[in-house]
Amino acid sequence: MTALSPLERKALKARAHHLNPVVLIGDAGLTPAVMREIDLAIKSHELIKVRMMGDDRDARTAAYESICGELHCAPVQHIGKLMVLYRPKPADPAAAAALRSRRPAGPRRTKKQLAQQATGKPAGKSVGRPGVRSAGKSAGRPASKSVRKSAGKLAGRPSRKPAGRPFGDTASRATPQFRPRVKRT
Repeated sequence: MTALSPLERKALKARAHHLNPVVLIGDAGLTPAVMREIDLAIKSHELIKVRMMGDDRDARTAAYESICGELHCAPVQHIGKLMVLYRPKPADPAAAAALRSRRPAGPRRTKKQLAQQATGKPAGKSVGRPGVRSAGKSAGRPASKSVRKSAGKLAGRPSRKPAGRPFGDTASRATPQFRPRVKRT
């Protein structure tokens, strides 16, 4: 069994407070299958709760001690039918790699990114003339009015609206709300 300091035990109790029991021990007691499940759960989670059914307090205490002894985990807390167990994950890289999931390392890639990497072409929509549909059944036909209008704005075409004052016009800033405030002392 691994010995824990009181501060470590207190921190682990706080972490375990919101956890639900991951292994339930029934009337059959500690069978090899139950021990295997506890071992798998503690390998993947480090800190687990185990609930043991039954009203015999001495049997629960004996089971708690035998779990900690056989699986080399630290006893954190035993209250009634709940037991909290802790075993840190191994620090060496070979053992950590065995526990790691099958997901490849590195950032996730979307299907479009993988297709772009394989073909060398940018994935996604093809670039065509603004205001003209470039894909699908209606390729080559004019787009809807709103799409043509926005495409014209993007292409640098002048809009039909009359031009207002230019942004840098100082006449529009002559109103009192734009005057700088001066602190009076």
